[in-house]
Amino acid sequence: MGNNNSSDKMASFEPCRTKMEKEGIAPSAISAFESTFKSLVSGNTGIIPESTISPVPELVHTDSISTAPNSALLAETVVLKLNGGLGTGMGLDKAKSLLEVKNGDTFLDLTAKQVMCMREEFGENVKFMLMNSFSTSDDTLEFFQTKYPSLAAEEGLEMLQNKVPKLDATTYAPATCESDPSNEWCPPGHGDLYAALIGSGRLDGLLASGYKYMFVSNSDNLGATLDLKILTHFATIDASFMMECCERTENDKKGGHLAIRDSDKHLILRESAMCADEDEAAFQDITKHRFFNTNNLWIRLDKLKEIVDKFGGFIPLPMILNSKTVDPKDDKSQKVVQLETAMGAAIECFDGASAVIVPRTRFAPVKKCNDLLLLRSDAYVITDDFRPVLNPACGGAAPVVALDSKKYKMVGQLEEATKDGVPSLVDCKRLTIKGVVRMGRSTRFVGDVSITNKSDEAKFISGKIENATLDVSEEVGLGALKPTVVATAPIAGQKPGTSGLRKKTKEFMSENYLNNFVQAVLDAVVAGGTNLSEGTLVVGGDGRYYNDKAIQTIIKMGVANGVKRFWIGENGLLSTPAVSAMI
Repeated sequence: MGNNNSSDKMASFEPCRTKMEKEGIAPSAISAFESTFKSLVSGNTGIIPESTISPVPELVHTDSISTAPNSALLAETVVLKLNGGLGTGMGLDKAKSLLEVKNGDTFLDLTAKQVMCMREEFGENVKFMLMNSFSTSDDTLEFFQTKYPSLAAEEGLEMLQNKVPKLDATTYAPATCESDPSNEWCPPGHGDLYAALIGSGRLDGLLASGYKYMFVSNSDNLGATLDLKILTHFATIDASFMMECCERTENDKKGGHLAIRDSDKHLILRESAMCADEDEAAFQDITKHRFFNTNNLWIRLDKLKEIVDKFGGFIPLPMILNSKTVDPKDDKSQKVVQLETAMGAAIECFDGASAVIVPRTRFAPVKKCNDLLLLRSDAYVITDDFRPVLNPACGGAAPVVALDSKKYKMVGQLEEATKDGVPSLVDCKRLTIKGVVRMGRSTRFVGDVSITNKSDEAKFISGKIENATLDVSEEVGLGALKPTVVATAPIAGQKPGTSGLRKKTKEFMSENYLNNFVQAVLDAVVAGGTNLSEGTLVVGGDGRYYNDKAIQTIIKMGVANGVKRFWIGENGLLSTPAVSAMI
């Protein structure tokens, strides 16, 4: 959270206005940002105290809705996916929706297939839109033009999210970053949906074209498809705004929750950044605050227009304040605050807003590598209409996955851990991994499994691991082999003859005798101009006593000297004629 130290100096918004106008930002976005800016300088921290709200007692579950679906509503409905996130928190530098999630498909692949399947199922060309950001637009449009040109060619596919200036944490003036001016801007959160609809003219255009309902969801939530039953319910109850909620579990306790504001009995959304430290226990109490926002929202466009007109061209949303540095990669750069808003928070602005409980099948987002591993595993399957749903074999409860937050924060780290394949989680209840491990297709976690590796070297976990707590710190690892230099001295009489080194076995077995000979041979090969790392070392013997142990020594010393490729006879056997033939 930021501070509120400027309440006494009332910093001016004019420098921000000037900067935004110069950048060509829409007036609706400037007005929306001015609203949150004024909230900031007035001393508002964006905190919603626990003492000012009450829990939501009960909600209608969509499974209990008996209203017959009305397909005629589809002609008045637009589906919009929020696609502005880069996924920088997971180490990505392109649109998060371009991340491969399952069976070679990205989020956008599955979204595009869902849209085409939806149109075929309903026999209606349901309008589809994306809200991209200045960071994701190029990648996304190129993707659609290459793989789904028919969708790319549709009028009005893209609507661009706005950007707002980062603010100096002390003065609240627009921040500066000479090394990279693009760092001076940040996305205003998905609450910008409303300003973008207004500023782009899309809201008026959609209304003029006869559209009345909009369904909005995040691009990383592949469970959020247009559900005709829910749309019909939304239209039937004549709500102005409806939020899809799920019942909170242990996995959801840190996410925002729905509540009732005591002062006016309006439904409101409280995000984690709006919670004071002293209220954290109540915030995370899933028996008290039972419902969380899936960010699947249904909006009456005509009612949105009424609110926009009422407030002079924008919709006022509660402020979310985040403390950052102007250069996200430099902790020593200028300290800034970023003002954001959440689109679900608009529920408090609509008279007659409502909420419903939906099944978990409509909520399958990927926010961390925990989620990505789970989605890629056999714990989830893809339906015929391209939705990822929990595998029925899981018994209705998804495994709880807790990967080491430092070792698996980035997608690249998870990719390295699963480069041999994704482990089976379908029979797993809880998986906890601390430290660096590697898994593969042969790895199967069953029940409650906890694995700890305190060493810096990765350890491979294979086979069936059932209801186990393992510490693999001392196990053989997957790190690079570390050659050891051993001091030695020449051994009298040690030299090869025309048929190799002919000595008694007992002499061969004496300390460093074989090692000396092997090292001398390798040194001679190098001295002759051969690069050991580029050649092939052929190893074998005639099968007499000590043959197998000698071969092990030769292989180890070959690796230590840089040999990367060996040809070894089966069971270590290679006759001289056989080797000659190979050469």
